[in-house]
This record gives sequence, structure tokens and C-alpha cells, in this order.
Amino acid sequence: MTPPDEGWWTPARLADRRAALRSRADITRAFRDWFAEREFVEVETAILQVSPGNEVHLHAPRTEITDAEGRLRARYLRTSPEFACKKLLAAGEPRIHEFARVFRDRERGPLHLLEFTMLEWYRANAPVGVVVEDCVRLIALAAEIARTRRVEYRGRAADPLAEPERVSVAEAFDRHAGIDLLATIAEGRGDREALAAAARRAGLRVADDDTWSDLFSRVLVAKVEPKLGDGRMTILDEYPIVEAALARAVPGRPKVAERFEVYLCGVELANGYGELTDAGEQRRRFNEAMDERERRYGERYPIDEDFLNAVAAMPAASGVALGFDRLVMLTTGAPSIDKVLWTPT
Repeated sequence: MTPPDEGWWTPARLADRRAALRSRADITRAFRDWFAEREFVEVETAILQVSPGNEVHLHAPRTEITDAEGRLRARYLRTSPEFACKKLLAAGEPRIHEFARVFRDRERGPLHLLEFTMLEWYRANAPVGVVVEDCVRLIALAAEIARTRRVEYRGRAADPLAEPERVSVAEAFDRHAGIDLLATIAEGRGDREALAAAARRAGLRVADDDTWSDLFSRVLVAKVEPKLGDGRMTILDEYPIVEAALARAVPGRPKVAERFEVYLCGVELANGYGELTDAGEQRRRFNEAMDERERRYGERYPIDEDFLNAVAAMPAASGVALGFDRLVMLTTGAPSIDKVLWTPT
């Protein structure tokens, strides 16, 4: 008879993860202190939501609850605490952060989990550059707590304390794929045929039903991301407006948005925005995304009307989501994300 697999709770399995888990606890404590010193309030927002978000390719677990009258109501496990946090900004909280448990269905791999920890924080009346600097400082702090000046992943290495590289998405596409990305954008929309031709010239496969966004993602993953965060951190900013559903446009540059991502050793660690506060534009983007989701997957998520009301009342703000498990994995040298979880699933 084949013996059963050992559970994650056995002493031997826990011993294999203990050093990384202790570092995780130390990093968590240091981050909480860092935020407190800067007068952030730690919040706890609800996991069950009317809408899990309105992105085309994010899938959320769905459940049903029974209300006081015995009626069934659909609810979703959140993919991010973003909607709730922005409601708190609209209510008057100026600086907030949350270590949020979030959920992504259909995701599993060395860097992806069904359930994971997202660290999100928001600053009212702050430009996006401030939260970019927050990211750089917190990633460096995690490395210092883990006592490392060198992180490695899949053959790449980087110094997390070094001055980061900063490059726009358009610059990165030109440098690493030979593509003039902004030439494929007009009036806030992507020119699918122009990007398809450029992708073919870069040696990439193009399918008949690929959209502009599909091709953008294919070039990013195949040609650009492997070059990011090599040797030092990379701040990839000024995303095409087509790929920034929750971000405002860069003033005077309608083709690009105040969206950035942070990479280390080719791994995306953080995604942030100068937040969109135009509720009408937000509704238009959500509807467009849900039309595409319905075309692809035969379903659409509801729009949280309360969130749109909050967007209209929000102050100017910037915010960011950081994959906490990924950061701990890299800074502790763990081989996979499972190794930095107290209770792996």
C-alpha cells in the first residue's frame, strides 16, 4: 500500500519552511511599523463583495448567501480590496493600508495561488511618484530584514537595495521587442492590425481572434518581462491607457496612464495607479471590459454602483497593490511561493 502524502502540518514539512516563515513574520511586523510611522491606518475590509472587480481575465470564486428574508444573494470572494479601500478614501480616510487575503480562481503555479496576501495602500492627495517611492523603500526594507543583498529567481539575480531602473512601457517595447507601441494606439483604443503586424515582425505568433490587449500581453510576457528587474529593480511605468482601467491619464498625454509595475528578477511584485476619479469614464471602462469578458467566457460580473458613487466623491489619490507572498519568497530565497505560506493549500 502506498503511504499517504505527509500533510503540511507535519514537523518535517514545517521545519523545511520555518526559516522563511519567521522572516515573513519579521517583515510583516517591520512593514506595519513603517506604515504606522507615516500615519497610515491599517484597515480590514470585507472579503465577500457584490462585485469582485471588473477585469476581463480575473476570475473570482462565487458563492451564495441567504439574507434575513430567506432570499439567495450572489456574492464573490474579492480579487482585491481596492473597491472597499477607495470607498474609505471617499469617506475621508487620508492614508490606509491592508494586508488583505484575496482570491483568484483558475490560478496555480510557482508564482500564483488561489488564495494569497495582497498588501495594498492608498494616499489621498498624493502624486503617483510617492507610492512608487513607497514600493522601492518597502522592497528594500524586506531585503534588509531578510539579511540579503542578492535575490535570485530562475537564473536571474538582482540587488534589491540598488537604485532602480525606471523605464516606460513604450521604451521597454522599443528596446526589447523593436515595437513602436504608441503608434498602435489612437483615440484611446488600440489598433489591432498595427500591433499584429509588429508582433509578427518580432517573431511572435498571432491568432485570428487575438485582440490588441491579447497581443500586448503576449509581447510583454515573451519579450519584455524577462528583461525587467535583472541586476536591480525595474519600475515599468506609463502604461497604455488601454491597459489601465482604474488609472487616470497622464496630463497632456492621453495615450498613456499613471500606472506602474515593479519587477525584480523578472517577477512582477507591485501594480499601482494614479487613481481615476471620473465615475462616468470608470463606468464606460467597466462596461467595455464586461462586454469582452462575456464574449470570451460567457459571463460578466456585476458593477458595484456604490463603488462608482464613491469614485465620484474620492479625492485625488494614488495607490498600489504588492504581492506580499512573492516578495517574501524572493527575499528569503524560497524556491516557490508555497514555502512562505504558514498553511499551504
